[in-house]
Amino acid sequence: MKFIDTHCHLDAPEFGSSGAAIRAEAACHQVVMCVLPAVAVANFEAVRTLAHAGGDSYALGIHPLYVKAAQDDDLDRLDAALQRYRDDPRLVAVGEIGLDLFVPELCLEPLRARQQHFYVTQLKLARKYGLPVLLHVRRSVDQVLKGLRAVSRDDWHGIAHAFNGSEQQAKSFIDLGFKLGFGGALTYDRALQLRRLAASLPLDALVLETDAPDMPPHWLYKTAQQRGAGEVQGVNSPTELPRICAELAALRGMEVAELAHQTSANACAALPGLVDLL
Repeated sequence: MKFIDTHCHLDAPEFGSSGAAIRAEAACHQVVMCVLPAVAVANFEAVRTLAHAGGDSYALGIHPLYVKAAQDDDLDRLDAALQRYRDDPRLVAVGEIGLDLFVPELCLEPLRARQQHFYVTQLKLARKYGLPVLLHVRRSVDQVLKGLRAVSRDDWHGIAHAFNGSEQQAKSFIDLGFKLGFGGALTYDRALQLRRLAASLPLDALVLETDAPDMPPHWLYKTAQQRGAGEVQGVNSPTELPRICAELAALRGMEVAELAHQTSANACAALPGLVDLL
């Protein structure tokens, strides 16, 4: 079995200098590819360096949570980086980009308009360079879809990362050409709607992700009470992907090997640059 983690922040501070060691451990669990999205101009080189060192791939973009701190010329710097690395086979997408309407501050002006501007401009850059997009859609699915349709109504590739919308919203992404990312959140029994979607959506629409170090599966999560009692919160990593796959396979009543194969094929369809890297 071979697994593709379509969304993994190996450069995150939580990993410190251990990113390479964690990636090597994941490889021992048959995670053959990680996609490393940037979140700000400051980590463009970090994700690129890690991708080349680990035989992985990367995306360049400005995350909506980082828009407040971004400089006005950061979109120009992203454009320049995409131009500079356009022939790098390990650059497979623009991302992580999108909208976040969960954080109260980002829902208010002027930050709401600013993140909308960054989002739409980055969509246009993806079209300019012929790249897929990795989309952040937290509490913002309809607005993200509206932005996609405003830029182009066809010929999109990419992934709606950490999808947690409705069945109709899922269909809207699929109709535009997107795959839907599922990770640790589906492992919680209380996530009834998400688990129903994970079990019932078309198999060819699903990809696997960890969002490491974020979005820990249930076996790593500790409640506030547990943490207060001294239990240590586990740190999510791409090593957890095979077990997440097993949870999804159980929900769908299928073999893990079959699901690993299909989701890997789906990842290559969403991010065509992966094909030549595998």
